[in-house]
Amino acid sequence: MDYDGLLELVKSTRSIRRFKPDPIPDDYIYRIVEIARWAPSGFNQQPWEFIIVRKPELRKRIAEFTGSYWSHSREMEATRESWQGVWDPEPVGSEADYSIAPVYIVVFGDTRTIEGLPMGVRFDAHRRETIFTSSLANAFLYMHMAVATLGLASQWVSAVTTPYAHCMIKNLLEIRKELDIYDMLAIGYPAVQPRPKLMRDRDEIIHFDDCGSEDFRTDEEVREYIHKSRTWTIASHQRKPDIQLK
Repeated sequence: MDYDGLLELVKSTRSIRRFKPDPIPDDYIYRIVEIARWAPSGFNQQPWEFIIVRKPELRKRIAEFTGSYWSHSREMEATRESWQGVWDPEPVGSEADYSIAPVYIVVFGDTRTIEGLPMGVRFDAHRRETIFTSSLANAFLYMHMAVATLGLASQWVSAVTTPYAHCMIKNLLEIRKELDIYDMLAIGYPAVQPRPKLMRDRDEIIHFDDCGSEDFRTDEEVREYIHKSRTWTIASHQRKPDIQLK
């Protein structure tokens, strides 16, 4: 793949929150995981395990477990500073969430693999955690991009890592104690066409050599972008399915 092809792939790799219930071929699932397992990992420990959840009753329970987060989030968002704009998230289980997606892939990290890291990392709590987490993040991102190449949509469902959901999902799927949830990807055919992505300007984010504090955004500029970005993101969350996507 050339640079332009890679750039187009990255641009098309988006978190989409409206799915069709149509089933996904098993071959697609294997192809997605095949890409993910080649991701770089700290000291090549490959700490990942991929749990494919297809049974409707299991997917329903997982969506219910994350529902408590959305309930609390709705209350918490009401306390947000007024200049950012408030948001009343829709509850899990509505047409506007991931529960309709026919496949979930839950990525687990095997904490025992930390023992395979160099001793200088194992006894550095910060590096030990960041290397373990970054390894899982690499696999998750590879998986996210693989989904896009197959014409599918995916949503990054971070609510599965909240304490209640994490505990209950591990119990539901009978996962051994040494494995922790890193994150979950909901996968299906898209029911919406994603909006053009709000992006910061390239020249604004690149800095060379001995740049000074004046080369970075002011507090006011950061606040301005926060407001714009939240407005864009909230609109994406609340968008209803497109009837033209059949």
